[in-house]
Amino acid sequence: MPRSKKGKRGSSKPGSLRQEVLQLQLSAKASLKGVKNGMKAESPASDDELTSDVLSHYSSASESASVLEEAAGSEQVDEQTAQEETEDKLKQCIDNLMDKSAKTRLAALESLRLVFSSRVLYDFLTERRLTVSDCLERSLKKGSGEEQAAAATVFALLCIQLGGGDEAEEGLKMLRPILTTILIDNSASIAARQSCARALGMCSYVSTAEEGEDLIKSLALLENVFMSSYPNKEGTLPTPKPGIPALYSAALQAWSLLVTLCPPSRLTVLLDFHLPKLQACLQSSDVNYRIAVGETIALLVELGRDIDEEFEVDDSLSLCESLKSLATDGNKHRAKNDRRKQRSIFREVLHYIENEDFSEEKIRFGVESVYIDSWMRRRIYDAFKEILESGVRHHLQFNQLLRDIVGLGPPLILDASIKGNKISRFEKHLFNSAAFKARTKQRNKVRDKRADVM
Repeated sequence: MPRSKKGKRGSSKPGSLRQEVLQLQLSAKASLKGVKNGMKAESPASDDELTSDVLSHYSSASESASVLEEAAGSEQVDEQTAQEETEDKLKQCIDNLMDKSAKTRLAALESLRLVFSSRVLYDFLTERRLTVSDCLERSLKKGSGEEQAAAATVFALLCIQLGGGDEAEEGLKMLRPILTTILIDNSASIAARQSCARALGMCSYVSTAEEGEDLIKSLALLENVFMSSYPNKEGTLPTPKPGIPALYSAALQAWSLLVTLCPPSRLTVLLDFHLPKLQACLQSSDVNYRIAVGETIALLVELGRDIDEEFEVDDSLSLCESLKSLATDGNKHRAKNDRRKQRSIFREVLHYIENEDFSEEKIRFGVESVYIDSWMRRRIYDAFKEILESGVRHHLQFNQLLRDIVGLGPPLILDASIKGNKISRFEKHLFNSAAFKARTKQRNKVRDKRADVM
């Protein structure tokens, strides 16, 4: 390569590039003078060589930028290819839902559950919602208990994927009858009934049409299930069959999710009837059902206080004594993990009942956070987490329905450099500060509305 002759000092076109060449020359000469005795200095570089090095540096930077642009383009192509491959697999899974083999249908349902919980597929599923709903209805009507349970879970995920609009409403109208039939069938599989209870609660919650009579119908169906755990006329709790407390828990949690949608007039009736009955169920022999009851009591009290700041639980002293007993339970007959979990939950419930004190929780995902600062928000978050499992954070980032429900707004569009690099602590601080301000504004709006009502 011929050497450049543009590095001479007498050039009539000085610029930033030439200034950098001069600086490199001076630093090279200075370093040569500082070589220690006994060491041979390498021959000094000429002006032309130094100029060539600088030009080579700028050329490398330009090439690096070009490589980054090509990488970004290839990444988009790779994402598109991966999306197409995923859709092809999903189409095959949907076809397998109509297979004669029960094993094949179960495998297809499991695959759909995993993909629906970990990806947002609104466009793909909107076009195929009727086909998928038909297949799920067939599995619910003719499948085994295991297949019914899987189909109900996939249907709940489908409603979350469709965003709770007209499409979800359409699917709920189609599958509500069979979900109801399985839920109230005492001879049906316990696992299938549990899944149907969760699906009915979730799909009713996200459906825009679930107001008025439809909401009351869903509440009544779920009530009929867990009210079987209420004490009889003599005040004695019934002895449940194995597995039944898990069904009670699923129905109670689905019911409490829908209670958050009730207007004050309906909510007052529910509080008066259910709070005393639920208090008696704190003595249930099943630890998970006791915990579900305790959380529901806290939620109902919180909703009651939202309506009336002077709201008080009837026989609150007895309730607090029961909560204290459960919060300090050291019964050696119970498993260690069960005792630890129970004590933790009931300490929180007791603190809220006595002092209106709630242990705030911060859920982080990507560069964002969502604050769980009330029993209502906890019930909503837990309901979605039960269905989405480990995919809940992905849906919090990209699912518009879930973001609207928890007050996050539209999904963030991050620059490629942010996606590809680790977010600095300072950038996280900025995002968290913005989220905190938005949350504070939202809570102030809620307080203003309560003040207007009062």
